[in-house]
This record gives sequence, C-alpha cells and structure tokens, in this order.
Amino acid sequence: MHRFRLIPMFGRDTIRKFSGDVSAMKKMSARHFEDILQCCIPVFDGLLFPPHNKAILDLLFDMATWHAYAKLRQHTEYTLRSFEAKTRELGDQLRHFSQSTCPSFPTKELPGEAAARGRRRVANQKTRALSGKQPTKQPQDDGDAAKSVKTFSLSTSKVHALGDYPGTIRRLGTTDSYSTQRVSADEFEVNESDSSL
Repeated sequence: MHRFRLIPMFGRDTIRKFSGDVSAMKKMSARHFEDILQCCIPVFDGLLFPPHNKAILDLLFDMATWHAYAKLRQHTEYTLRSFEAKTRELGDQLRHFSQSTCPSFPTKELPGEAAARGRRRVANQKTRALSGKQPTKQPQDDGDAAKSVKTFSLSTSKVHALGDYPGTIRRLGTTDSYSTQRVSADEFEVNESDSSL
C-alpha cells in the first residue's frame, strides 16, 4: 500500500521506512508485522466509507492493545484481568467485522495465491498420474476468473488461540520467558544438567 510508504521513520531501531508492497507480505519478520500493526490506524483511516471506517479503526485499536498486553514483559493479576477483558473485546470486534464489514466487500485471492494454487493443482495431477489414479477434472484458468473468492474466517487456529493467551501467561509466565521450539530428549537432558549448576 502506498500509504505505508508515507509513514516517516521513528528512530533508527524503532520503526523503519516501509519498503515495497506491504500487502504482498514478502520477506517479513515479526518486527515488520509489529511495525505494520503500530502504524496501520493512520494508514487505514478514511479508506472506507463511514460505517465501516469506524469498525476497522476500532478493530485495529483493539488488536494493537491486545498485542501490547501479549508482549508485556511483566504481568500482575490486574494486567492479566485487563488482558482477559481486552481479549473478549477483540473477539466481539472480530465477530462484528466478520458479520458486518466483510460481506460488504467482495474479495478474491491475490495473483501470487492464485499462481500457488495452480502449481499445487499441477503437482497433484502429476502425483495422481504417477500413482495410476484418475486425474481429477479441474476448470481451466482464464485470468481474473481463475482467482477464487476469499472470505475472512474466524475458524482458524490462530483466532481460536487468542483466548488462551492470558491463562497461558498466568500458568507459564510472559511470552518472552519460554519458547515453543521443539527440543529433543538429548538436548533437554543437556539443558537440565546445565541449569543445575
């Protein structure tokens, strides 16, 4: 989006100049997504007509606030209760967005997504041919008509997991104090012996 390019830098290491097409989501790290979230409210303000503009801005604010609670490096019982309340508000905003705003805007997959789907289809047909199974009939791609309709879904594991964050922080500590990386049994034994020193 052109509007992201208009956002000025903030410090050397805080928010850098946005490069390229932010909507393409290529070569991005967690820092890039955080910068996008921090800058998206002024970028999106005024893009949609009035009833949807407020819904988008409210949703973006709730997402940024929820993210701030999730990244907080020290929690108290008060901040965890506030985090739980903000999680409920975010859930309400997401449902409102899904039911009110999304149906007003027909959306299709991006060109890269359509191309990836085509490559998967070809690979699937080759696999079926090699295994001796009948290839499934697929419609021929004809430009823009080949792009399938994409809708926002609340039925994803990421959205479902949002409600687990406050309880997990209460049980295990803040999100910067542990990793979800898998560790083999041998590595775990070495780490355990190191920590007993």
